[in-house]
Order: sequence, then structure tokens, then C-alpha cells
Amino acid sequence: MRTKAMPYIAIFLLLFLKVMAFRIVIFDAKSIFHIAFVEFPVWAFLLAVALLLFKKRVWLTAGIFNLLVSGVFFAVVLYSRYYSTIPSYYDLRQTTQSGTVGTTILLLINPLDFLFFLDAVILIVLARRWGKLPKLNSLKYAAAGLAAISVFTTVYAIKQPIIDISFFAKENGYAQSQLVQMYNHLNEKAHASGTETKLSAKELEALKGNEYVPVNNHASFGLAEGRHLFMIQVESMQNFTVNKSINGQEITPNLNKLIEESAYFSNVFQQIGAGTTSDAEWMGNTGLYAEGMAPTVNDLNGKEVPSLSRTLKKEGYGSATYHADDVTFWNRDVLYPALGFDEVFTVEEIPDKDQVGYGPSDEVLMDFALDELPRQLDTYERVYSNIVMMTSHTPFILPAEMQHLELPAEYEGTHVGHYLQSIRYADEQIGKFVEELKDQGLYDESLIVIYGDHSGIHGSPLSEEDALLLKDFLGHPYTMKERLTVPLVMAGDGLFEGEEFSRLGGQVDIMPTTLALLGVEHATPMMGHNLFEYEKNLLAMRYYMPGGSFVQSEQLYKAPGAKLPDELRDMKTMEKRAKNSATKKHIRNAQEILKYGDALLKPYIDK
Repeated sequence: MRTKAMPYIAIFLLLFLKVMAFRIVIFDAKSIFHIAFVEFPVWAFLLAVALLLFKKRVWLTAGIFNLLVSGVFFAVVLYSRYYSTIPSYYDLRQTTQSGTVGTTILLLINPLDFLFFLDAVILIVLARRWGKLPKLNSLKYAAAGLAAISVFTTVYAIKQPIIDISFFAKENGYAQSQLVQMYNHLNEKAHASGTETKLSAKELEALKGNEYVPVNNHASFGLAEGRHLFMIQVESMQNFTVNKSINGQEITPNLNKLIEESAYFSNVFQQIGAGTTSDAEWMGNTGLYAEGMAPTVNDLNGKEVPSLSRTLKKEGYGSATYHADDVTFWNRDVLYPALGFDEVFTVEEIPDKDQVGYGPSDEVLMDFALDELPRQLDTYERVYSNIVMMTSHTPFILPAEMQHLELPAEYEGTHVGHYLQSIRYADEQIGKFVEELKDQGLYDESLIVIYGDHSGIHGSPLSEEDALLLKDFLGHPYTMKERLTVPLVMAGDGLFEGEEFSRLGGQVDIMPTTLALLGVEHATPMMGHNLFEYEKNLLAMRYYMPGGSFVQSEQLYKAPGAKLPDELRDMKTMEKRAKNSATKKHIRNAQEILKYGDALLKPYIDK
């Protein structure tokens, strides 16, 4: 016999099952107690409030609410599948970017994901069976009880430190993690501790394991003094593709040839956060850490940032940046003025032709940058060109005429195969650009810096088949080191003799190393250092690794995340090691470095 409360119980039971499925998929967490008393009450409270507000349309209200929650869970699953971390409310500000990465989203969807919407169908069936529902007086008491539990768990969560957002959400609830981040974001007191961290250059190097040396005493200082600077940031280029061949063909033949007369840093880790490519631009042009969970460019307050272009301007350089996309993408209409570029070229100026992926091809981009050079050389004493390549972007699918590799049959049509083709294409454009500089007589007057922005091979698009192909290609399983390292090449006629440096570096080290070569001192602190000078390094990691992780010259520590426990690996072999006293010291030092990085960043962002 159906009671008055039964339909309401069914509505809340469906929500409970949805929340439980979400917890299992995202956190591999199956504790019924944790779901019932931490995660579920917030969602149930919101549902109860909605039903009380629209009590004459119970089924419609329940249906709409469940669809909205399903949409949130669906989006979180796709996001975490690609980035290996959960999204925050910060990421809602990135919804305008979704059109640019729509193809990538399609690669992430599993048909089972749509089961999150199954309850909508069940609600329709129940609504037809039970019809209009009477008012349930006890609902307001249930809402009050749920509110009390939600307030208690949220207040408790506020008192906990957020070191890694995924682990925090697993322990304190996804909804609570968003509320706590909003609270911290709006509450200035929550950020005050970051401004108290101040480190001298000597103290910063000591945390990394080095003895500080003033930059003008570095052996490499001024090696490229007076030269033009060309900074080329390559989309999705990972270090494991360099000096590698497949089917008798080099993946990066032009870069390999250039490396023979360059300084090649083969152990440089990406340090990007939610801002991905734009974070790499930020670090390459400021020497500062990125925010992490929030894209740095989204929070810039418009204040002038002490940057590479501004420092070089004092030395007679004119600066230009090139990116064949809409200038509003990743808020570059705010980023580029903040960095002080004299000239900005985006899809508005770069010819809209040879479209591939998300805009004009890299060939069009590079040709345009080269065409601008004669005028700039007449205008400025020296030139700094910042070129952001984009064609090798996920999903890496290129027209046949842009594919330069003849891949083995098993690679055809695979994610790894597409990736290798896109990197080979990018390498071709780099080679043409360098040759054109030589033809114009500029190569011997230039410093060329080439680096990858972030990994391309990661997340859900990497199938089991792809993992086997990578193992075959590399000769061993694909590791965290291969995933997170990007090439850094510094070239220029007569500057280097083809030396490879295996010392640890990060993207924050690009600008300090470049300025040292040019013989230019930067007036404000940077988080990075000159890679030619220092043997040891310590990188505080977050976002693509759980908060609290670090990469150090001898150790790589991955802090506990949403699903996996913490682990320590040897940097050379990538084999697991037991934590030791050095690990604990590096964790503390990495957190000090991160706090200092946030303190240096704070004047330029709005919170």
C-alpha cells in the first residue's frame, strides 16, 4: 500500500543512488556512511528546498533538479577523466572556451556516462503512475535536518587545509569543496598567510639545494648579449618524442639537427595549472608560478607585470606575440597588455586560411611572423618575438597532406599515431622557421628558445591500445616522467656545441635562463633560476599532480589524490621507493616555495 511519503522517498532515493555512483566513479569511494552523512545531505537539502518552493509541481521540480545535478556530475566525470583532477567552481568561468575544445570532449565520453540521466526517465515513469502528489508537511523538517548536517560538514571542511582539491573533496564532499573554495576566494583573511611568505634569492636557492650565486657572476651570463630573441612555444610537445624514430623515420628531425648545435635540456617539467597553454605563456614570460586550480589569466587584474618583454624593452627590444586564435581565448586580451607586448597578433591579423584544428595552421603563423620581421628590424634596435604554435593540439588529427610520417599499420587511426603525426608537423614548421632566419642572415644574431607547453598524451583519450603502442615505442611503460617532461632547446649560431643537460628544470626556469644568456638582469624576484648555473632543483607541483607533490633532482613524490595513495619514485629509474627523511624535507620546502610563489603572484591577480 502506497503511503503519502512514498513518492518523496523514491525521489530522494534516486538522488542518493546518483550521488553514490558519482562518488564511486570519481573517488572510487564506496563508504555508505560517508555518502549518507557527508556527500548526500547537501544535495538532498537543495532538492528539499526546491520541492518546498515549487510544491505544486513536485515531479517537474524533481526532474529539473535531477537533470541539473546529472549535468554537473557528467561534466565533472569528463573533466577528471582528462585532467586527472576534479574541476572547481573556478572552471565555470571557462565555459566560453568549450567551443574551442569540443572535439576533445567527444573523445572523453563513455556511453555509460549517460546513466547519470537514467533517473530522469524513472521519474517520468513514476510521475505517470502516481500522478499529482499531495503536500508533505514533514518535508520541511527533513529539510531542516539536512541543513543542519550540511552546515556542520561544511564548517568542518572550512577548518581543513586544501592541499589537493581532489583529495579534499574525497574527504569532505564535492559540494563542500566548492563551498569552501568560494569562501576562501571571497574571504581575504583566507589568503593573508600567503603574503607573509618572503624569501631572499639566497633562501630560495637553499630550498632547492643550491648555494646562491649572483646572476652576473654566472659563467653563461651575457653569452648571447645583444642578440634578437625568438621564443617558440610548441603545443603539446613532450620530450619523449625528441631524438626518437619510428619505422626508420625521426619524429623531430629538424629539432634533432638543431640540438646538435644547441643547449638541450631534456629533464624540464611542465608546471601548468588549469590555464594549460596560457599558464605556460605566463611562466615563460614572468618566471613566476601559475595559480593552479584557477587559470592565472582569468584572475589578472590588469596591473603591469614585471615581464620578459618589459625587462628587454629597457635594453632596446621591441616585442611582439603571435597566436593564431581569438585574442579573448584564455583572456589573452588581458594577458598580453599585462605582459607589456608592443605588438599583438592574433587571428584578427594572421591570415584566416589553411584552417586546421582550432585556427590557421602553424605554417601560416610562422610565415606571418617572418613577414613582420623586416619592418620590426627597421623599427626596433632588437626584436623579441613570442610565437605560440597551436596546430599540434588535441585531438591531433591532421589532413593527409600535413602528415609526414609513414606509420606502421597498428598506429594508423590511433590517438598515439595522430599525436606523432602532429608533432612531426610542428617540427617541420620549426625547421622551416630556423632555415628562414638563416636565409635572412639573422640566425647568427639570434637566440632561439623552443619549449613544449604541456603534455598531449594523457587522460581518457589514451586507450589500452595506445598504452601498448607507447610501451612499444618507448621500450618501457609510459611513466609520469614521460608524461610531464617537455623539451627546452636554446639555439643560436656559435653559442653552443650540442650539449645535453639532464639536470632538473621547470617552466619557471625558462625566463631566468634566457635573460642570463642575454646578459640582462631582472629587477624583481622570479621563482625560477638559470639552468646553466645550478645543478639541483625543487619544483612544487599541483593540478596535474595532487597538491603536496614535488619533483626534485633525485626524487619525484606524488601526494595522495582522489583515488590513489601517495608514492615516491626515483627520478632516474622511475621505480618506487620508500619515503625517507629527505622526502619529508622536500615536502616542507616545496610548500614554502609554493607559498612564496603565490605571494609573488598575488599583486597581479584579483581574489
